[in-house]
Amino acid sequence: MPTHNPHDRESHTPEEIDASKGYEQSDVRVTGIVVFLTALSIFVAVAGVLAYGLGKAINSWMNKEDGPTSKWTATVDIRQLGNLPNNPEMQHKVSELTQQFPTPRLQLDDGNQDVADLHQREDLLLDHYTWVDRAQGKVRIPIDQAMALIAQRGLPVAPAAQQEPLLAGDSQPTITAPLTNGFARTGYEQDLAATRAAEEKRAQ
Repeated sequence: MPTHNPHDRESHTPEEIDASKGYEQSDVRVTGIVVFLTALSIFVAVAGVLAYGLGKAINSWMNKEDGPTSKWTATVDIRQLGNLPNNPEMQHKVSELTQQFPTPRLQLDDGNQDVADLHQREDLLLDHYTWVDRAQGKVRIPIDQAMALIAQRGLPVAPAAQQEPLLAGDSQPTITAPLTNGFARTGYEQDLAATRAAEEKRAQ
């Protein structure tokens, strides 16, 4: 039969702590801190010695592989050369090479200004008369006039394509109008347009 020892119950009873003063009244045990700092110092010292020895061994092996030091393998202190002077000719050549680099080039402004310039060129082609081929007298007319001419004359009738027989379960496809005209202003251009409209309103 198990027996209960009253001394065992007393030994497992947690020590009561007086918290009436609001802080711990016992002193910090310095022994653990000293042991930790001593072990850390020994570890740092051993790691430093190992790193130094490993570096020496690697340098000696590299020197053995490179052979004896000569004027071609001697280490040069580049700080004695000072700052290299600017070469305008070299800078001009670099700028020419940069301009000759094929497109598309790196966009420096996240593409906002490039897209705005592209839309402005498209607007010039769509809203003004421009030459397509001056030698043959071909002119590009504004898009509004072209739409009006197409509305009056109608589209040319294309020859009827020969329809292939449908397979089992297929149906005749229906052609629907596109949802958009394929052109939309970016947020950057809309902000520019709003700013210009506000400035024009203030000027009036």
